[in-house]
Amino acid sequence: MQDCKELDILSVTTTVGSLAAAHALAREIIAQRLAACVQVESGLTSFYRWKGEPCEEPEVRLVIKTMPACEGALREFMARRHPYELPQFLAVPMRASEAYAQWARSETAPPPV
Repeated sequence: MQDCKELDILSVTTTVGSLAAAHALAREIIAQRLAACVQVESGLTSFYRWKGEPCEEPEVRLVIKTMPACEGALREFMARRHPYELPQFLAVPMRASEAYAQWARSETAPPPV
């Protein structure tokens, strides 16, 4: 029987203010092998408070499929490259099919330990 940990992946979401920023971030994440896939969803409107003021802004969501071993490097990347002062970084553990998990592992390069 296959070890369940071999099927674990992370789905990380973040948002940016434009499609161009989303595409640039997605390309860089893939180029650095921090994720196997980045999906870009446009057409969102976010309502929130920032520094005590209500805000309503168009945003683009990135859904990043990565491996648990890449989470720290992806967080560091976001701290350096994300255009927002306080980027959303929501990581949700998920269980993938065996084939998808194998593909995701083959497309990511976790940092050396």
